[in-house]
Amino acid sequence: MDDEPGFDDFVAEETEALLRYGYVLTGNPHDAADLVQEALVRLCGAWPKVRRKDSPHSYVRTTMARLHISLWRRRRREHLTEGPPERVHHEVFPSDEEQGLWAALGALPRRQRAVLVLRYYEQLSDAEIAKVLGISPGTVRSQAFRGLDKLRSSLSSAPEPHRSMR
Repeated sequence: MDDEPGFDDFVAEETEALLRYGYVLTGNPHDAADLVQEALVRLCGAWPKVRRKDSPHSYVRTTMARLHISLWRRRRREHLTEGPPERVHHEVFPSDEEQGLWAALGALPRRQRAVLVLRYYEQLSDAEIAKVLGISPGTVRSQAFRGLDKLRSSLSSAPEPHRSMR
């Protein structure tokens, strides 16, 4: 970097030592290289102040140690397991029995459909639905009432019986 005298020389001279230090911290050459790169990016931003001090090397080492600790803390909060968590199997496409329900739901006005899907499919409370849709909880209840009423009337006229949404 032409505008930062001495930074390029520092990087050229210290990269191997910093990579070794990073390897000791992480135990992995790829993570060590990432750690060195991030520390050098931070050093570059602080170079005008750091170059006046006695040891930019200790600044970089301290930065690397703090970055590594920060990453370690984030990883420690993760709960790794051997296998993926059990998931409830949902059919991608509705079954033949559900086709009528989904068709009736699709015929509803957008707001009524959104309220019913959020309430019964996503199992959100009226307050949560109101927040998601940007409407009042009273409007959520009235839209749910109207939507359910339309669904009941359209499904009762259908030839096959369907499960109720309640």
